[in-house]
Parts: sequence; C-alpha cells; structure tokens
Amino acid sequence: MLKTILKKTGIELLLEKQKDYKNVVTMQIVIIVFGLTLSEYIIQGTSTSLSKFVTTLFSFFGALYAFLLWDLLRNFTSYKPLINTFFVVLSGIVVVGTLVEFPYYTFWEVPDRQLYLLIIHGLLFPIEVTVIAFAIRDIFSGSILTPDKLWGSACVFLMIGISFGSLYDLICIVKPGSLGIEVASGLPNYAECVTHSLSILGGADPGHPEASKLIRNISVIEAVWGNLFVVLIIGKLMGLPRPDKQPTKPNELI
Repeated sequence: MLKTILKKTGIELLLEKQKDYKNVVTMQIVIIVFGLTLSEYIIQGTSTSLSKFVTTLFSFFGALYAFLLWDLLRNFTSYKPLINTFFVVLSGIVVVGTLVEFPYYTFWEVPDRQLYLLIIHGLLFPIEVTVIAFAIRDIFSGSILTPDKLWGSACVFLMIGISFGSLYDLICIVKPGSLGIEVASGLPNYAECVTHSLSILGGADPGHPEASKLIRNISVIEAVWGNLFVVLIIGKLMGLPRPDKQPTKPNELI
C-alpha cells in the first residue's frame, strides 16, 4: 500500500512539473512573439494610447512570468529560505516595477532611474540563472525519456535568450548606448536587448554593428552556449530509453 502511494505521489509530482514547464514555455512564447511584433510601440515611449496599452500588457506578462518562474523553482528544491527569498524578491520587483513604470499615472517618481534599473535587473538576472541551473540539472537527471524533459529543454533554451537579454540590459544601464543604438532606458531598452539576444540565439543578424566590444563578445558566448546546449540535449534525450507507455494520469500506475 505504501509503495502504491509513493508511486502515485511520484507521478503527480512529475505531471505537476510538466505542467509548470508548459506554463513557463507558453508565457515565454507570448512574451517573445508580442515583444518582437509590438516592441516598436514600446520604443516610441508612452505618449500614445496604443503605446500605453502595450506597456501595460507587457507589464502584466512580466508579472505573470515572474510568478511562473517562482512556481517552477518549487519543483527543484524544498529549501524554504531560497524559495521564500525568491518569492519576496520577485514580488518586490513586480510591485516596484508596476508603481514606477505604470504608463497612465505616476505612482512613484524615482530620482535616480539608473540606480533603480540597476537594482531591478541586478536582482532579476541571478534568479533567472538559478532557475536555468536547476532546470538543466533536472533535465539531465533520470534514466527515462519523459515529456517533462522535452518541455524543460524548450523552457531552458528560451530562458537563455531572455536571461542574456537581461544581461545586455544591465550593461546598457551601466554604460548607456552599449547596444549601439539610442533607446530610452527601462522597458524600451530591455525589449531591444531581448530582441538582440534572441537574434544571436537563433542565428539571425541582430542588426547592431555598433554595439560595444563587451556586448559583441558576450553575444559570441551566448551563441556558442546556445548551440552547445542543443547538442547536449539532443545527445541526452536521444540516448534515453522510451517507456512503452508513458502514464498521463496518476491512477494509471495503481
């Protein structure tokens, strides 16, 4: 009886993790697609009703993405201090970011915008890297090919692009104009940095020939790391045995 309960619990946890991976991938796709198609209105600022609406939309997606990252992290560790710390930090980023960047009304005027952005992205980037590290360890563990590993691979690949975008934005905050174009700090510059990162990851021309040497060098690292990750994932997943029937419901093992 105890063995049956443990098996049921294990399957439930596996399905929960697979669902969390799916949720993160779905939100990543939404952010990337909308970011690439609507970033023009963000770059223009918040002077028009359409740009204000797009900024609000992206703020909502960003807040939801932050929660999904935290929810995904809970599948990898039971260490409460880490989970609670990430929840507090991500909640603080969402609340402060909403109050400062709300396009329709100024709730909070920040005197030193550069310092504010540096703190926000300086806190967000390590969290993204931590989740990526946990997810990679999870993907490469286990001896059977399960659907959660496929979703996890997609999640990590897209997260690499988004996290490198955060890194480029950090560089631009410290040294404005490092991307080689004049874009307003905050969401406009972050959107352009993520576009640059995804272009590098996807093998497309980012279109920033005047970018600083540091960003160009990090772009090379991202391109190499992205291709290496794909090669390792293909080798790992292709080498795993496939079960005759992968259970999709907890009660299928009972």
